[in-house]
Amino acid sequence: MSVESVSAQGFARESLAVLRHVIESAQGDVAAAADLVAECVRAEGVVQAFGTGHSQALVLELAGRAGGLVPTNRLSIADLVLYGGEDPAVLDDPLLERRDGVAARLYELAAPNPQDLFVVISNSGVNSVIVEMALHAKEHGHRVLALTSLAHTRAVPAAHPSGRKLADIADVVLDNAAPRGDCLLELPGGGSVCALSTLTGVMLVQMTVAEAAGRLLAAGERPPVYVSANVPGGFEGNLELEKKYAGRIRRTAS
Repeated sequence: MSVESVSAQGFARESLAVLRHVIESAQGDVAAAADLVAECVRAEGVVQAFGTGHSQALVLELAGRAGGLVPTNRLSIADLVLYGGEDPAVLDDPLLERRDGVAARLYELAAPNPQDLFVVISNSGVNSVIVEMALHAKEHGHRVLALTSLAHTRAVPAAHPSGRKLADIADVVLDNAAPRGDCLLELPGGGSVCALSTLTGVMLVQMTVAEAAGRLLAAGERPPVYVSANVPGGFEGNLELEKKYAGRIRRTAS
């Protein structure tokens, strides 16, 4: 790749090419993912979304945002402090996401219902807490939808003691098509710049939500969808929709 390609236009051109590829190649997987989401909503379940690091951006894209489904819940390592009574200092550990038992504790704090769907998001798909969450969800009878980079996960060794990766566990896998290491533009002399997974991940999340909403509409059911809280009546209307899932979804200031 030339020096000239490391530019705004270079990133736009290369990332749009990957987005076009994702839109075309992921249609079948998006349809399968939408089936899981629609089945969950129809069964009065909650979509439990979990990720660490920058994957939390995609959790926020799915859980609790305008235009998104109401029965969605954000799971976070910070829940250990917010809901689990842990000392805030525990979050200073940069290796916390590799500690055994963290995912099991987060699952316990969420207290999911059997019909809840778990959406587990990780670009690498190998972090211990990610794999543990997927395994724990499957062991408790939940369906698991993964959003990951197959190129990255296939290029690195498993980190969990089971030897498994997120893509090995999930019922449906959405491939964000990000390269190993996530960055898209190669730098002269080695290295690369500009991460891609958030961009393609957002596309896959919203395609799945749209397809799931379409399935509910086709069945004569109105999808429970958030309105922006910044339009008149939006906040009050959202509170009314949330009553059905009281105690099962968390909505904090963050």
